[in-house]
Amino acid sequence: MIVLRFGIFSFGVFFIQLVHLLTYRSESNAVSVTTTANSSTDGAPSDDSPLVVGGHTLQSRMIVGTGRYDTMNQMRSSLEESGADCVTVAVRRERLYDRSGQNILDFLDLDRYTLLPNTAGCFTATDAIRAARLGREILKTRGNPGADWVKLEVLGDSKTLLPDPVQTVEACRELAADGFKVLCYTSDCPVTAKRLKEVGAASVMPAGSPIGSGQGLLNKNNLRIILEYLKDGDPDYPVIVDAGVGTASDVSEAFELGADGVLLNTAIAHARDPVRMARAMKHATLAGRDAFLAGRIPKRLYGTASSPAEGVISTRPYGASNTE
Repeated sequence: MIVLRFGIFSFGVFFIQLVHLLTYRSESNAVSVTTTANSSTDGAPSDDSPLVVGGHTLQSRMIVGTGRYDTMNQMRSSLEESGADCVTVAVRRERLYDRSGQNILDFLDLDRYTLLPNTAGCFTATDAIRAARLGREILKTRGNPGADWVKLEVLGDSKTLLPDPVQTVEACRELAADGFKVLCYTSDCPVTAKRLKEVGAASVMPAGSPIGSGQGLLNKNNLRIILEYLKDGDPDYPVIVDAGVGTASDVSEAFELGADGVLLNTAIAHARDPVRMARAMKHATLAGRDAFLAGRIPKRLYGTASSPAEGVISTRPYGASNTE
């Protein structure tokens, strides 16, 4: 009789667990179907809005540079693989023609890409303003919509390539007054970021780490503060992490923090396989943005079981209290 009762009990427990399992699988399949239905064909979340910066609407939240590639063809292939629809060109440093006489603009599909002129290599506000105006005239002759905006860089040190905050604020104020939509490269200082927005920056672009260093995001706390300050009462204000990205995980992390976009160049151009790295950066952009929108679980000191505890036959682990 005891054996029979135990057998009936065991079968009952097995039946309950089987029902739990089938229910879980059914719910999982339903979630899977729903997720697929809510995704666009390119993997981007369909419930996300595009990035809008200075009146320009960008389908990709990654902006890529055009410098430091081995060849023009390598640059073109990498840009295509990245999925970006905005590329930045240094007005001072970028040579329109290489040694073989090839023009960089011949390798950029101006119908596909919006060009973002930048003032890389400038160390004074005066030089940066002059470069910005030169870039505007070049793009006007090409009929590219990027003629009305500029990525502002005013460096303060040739070794670290960190920005000069005083010269950057001065240049931003004058360029904004001149009708430019100014995207400002700056350090991760929250005070400077606030000041740049106050003088008219269309977007503030804090550095993750020094340009080209590949160190990733060195001061995530400051980036969080910048996001908090600049989006307070203005949640759609675009904050774009610029500089220091080394690999795809850095890009994903920037988006998970809440950044609206990421600008990078060296991480792709100097990778062992730039085209493959460009593809990795595209997927990291989608993954990081999706993770931010989904909302991560809170971090806990102790573990939390992911499966239900009901109906499980087991002994208590060592250290567990016995309330029976």
